[in-house]
Amino acid sequence: MSGLLALLDDVAGIAKVAAASVDDVVTQAAKAGAKAAGAVIDDAAVTPKYVQGFAASRELPIIWKITKGSFKNKLLYLLPAGMLLSSFAPWMIAPLLMLGGGYLCFEGAEKIWQMIVPHAPPPEAQTQKSGDSAYLEEQKAAGAIKTDFILSAEIMTIALAAIPPSNIWMEAATLAIVAIGITVVVYGSVALIVKADDVGLLMCRKGRFGVTRGVGRAIVRAMPGFLVLLTNIGTAAMLWVGGSIVIHGAEVLGFGAMGHYIQGLSEGARDLVPAQFQDAVGWTVKAALDGVFGLALGLVLIPVVVKVIAPVWGALRGQKGSGTASQ
Repeated sequence: MSGLLALLDDVAGIAKVAAASVDDVVTQAAKAGAKAAGAVIDDAAVTPKYVQGFAASRELPIIWKITKGSFKNKLLYLLPAGMLLSSFAPWMIAPLLMLGGGYLCFEGAEKIWQMIVPHAPPPEAQTQKSGDSAYLEEQKAAGAIKTDFILSAEIMTIALAAIPPSNIWMEAATLAIVAIGITVVVYGSVALIVKADDVGLLMCRKGRFGVTRGVGRAIVRAMPGFLVLLTNIGTAAMLWVGGSIVIHGAEVLGFGAMGHYIQGLSEGARDLVPAQFQDAVGWTVKAALDGVFGLALGLVLIPVVVKVIAPVWGALRGQKGSGTASQ
C-alpha cells in the first residue's frame, strides 16, 4: 500500500512538472507570437486578395487550402529548420532576421511605390479571367502559399529569437504552439473578413427588424473601406517591423549607431510630455522612426530587387523577369 501511495505521489509530482512546463510553453509562445505581430498583420492583410474574383461559394474552400498550406509551411518545413538553426547555427538567426526584415521593408516600400507610380500587371494576370476557374483557383492558392512561406519564415524566425534558451523540446513545443496559434488567428480572421460582406448582405435581405437590416447595410458599405484600411495598416506594420528588425540585427552584429540615434530621439520626445504620456510617446516616436528607416531601406532595395535579383531568379527558373518580385 505504501508503495502504491509513493507511486501516486511520484505521478502527481510528474504531473505538476508537466503542467508547469505546459504553462511555460504557452506563456513563452504568447510572448513570442506578440513579437511577430507586424508580420502577422501583413499576412492577414495580404491574404483576402487571393479570393477576389471567385464565386462566394469558393471563398472559404480557397482559404482552407491556403490554411493547410500554411500549417505545412510552418510545421513540416520551418519548425525543423528553426530547431536546426537554434541547435547548430544560432549565429545565423540575426542575419536571417535581417534578411527577412529587409524583405518586409521592400514589400512595404514597393506597395507605396506602386500607389505613386502604378505599373502594369504581369501578362499572366491579364489573361486570368479567360482561364479555367478550377485551374485559376489552384494557381491563386499556390501563389498565396508561396507568399505565406516567406511571411511564415519571418514569423517563425522572430518567434524563435524571442524564445528564452532552454532544451530543444521546450523550444520546439513553443514554436509549434506559435505556428498553430498564429495560423488559426490569421486565417480565421481572413475568413471572417472575406465573408463579412456576405453576412451583411444576408442581414439586409432577410433581417426581420429594421435595426438588423441597418446593421447589414452598414457592414456592406464599410467593408471596402475596411479592406483598404487593413491593407494600409499591413503596409505600415511591414515597414515598422522590418525596419526595427534590421536595426536590432545591426546592433547585435556590432553596428548600433542607427539604433542608438533613434533611441535618443525617442527618449528626447518622452522628456517633452507629462509623465503619464511618456511611454506612449516614446514608443510611437521609435515605431515611426523605425518605419521611416524601413521605408528608406525598402526604396533602396526596389531597384536592386527589380533590376538584379528578380531577373537572376527568373533566369534560374527558366522564366523571363516580370519586373517585380512581389505577388
